[in-house]
Amino acid sequence: MDEMQILVPVAVKSKLTEALKTTLLNEINTNLSRVEHDMAQLEFQANGRIAEQAKVNIQAASQLRASFEAQKAQMQQVKEKLTNDKEHLEKLAIGAELNRAPINRLVTIHVGDDMNNIVGGEILVEDGKIIAFRE
Repeated sequence: MDEMQILVPVAVKSKLTEALKTTLLNEINTNLSRVEHDMAQLEFQANGRIAEQAKVNIQAASQLRASFEAQKAQMQQVKEKLTNDKEHLEKLAIGAELNRAPINRLVTIHVGDDMNNIVGGEILVEDGKIIAFRE
């Protein structure tokens, strides 16, 4: 065997435009609203279930409260991350490059190839169109 095909990860970056910034901010705002709604709903459900459980077993009610508090803390972390992402995005200048999810490319390698020339690479995208390949 003197050749092999492998998948090599390629970084994808998006050039920030007004349209992309607006889209990303809308996504973040939607997710923030969803998290806030879920937190309010959890609080409502928790109060009812804890009060109901307290009538039957006070120890089980405190365990249930701890479980709800843990869920609420996780939601709060998500909310804080979204808020930080929003603040960071609002500060970014148009033209900045944002890291996106990497993709893989299929590469045929041969005995003697320089691996440093094979790995890596970058694709730059602007408004959904590829504008550059970088090594």
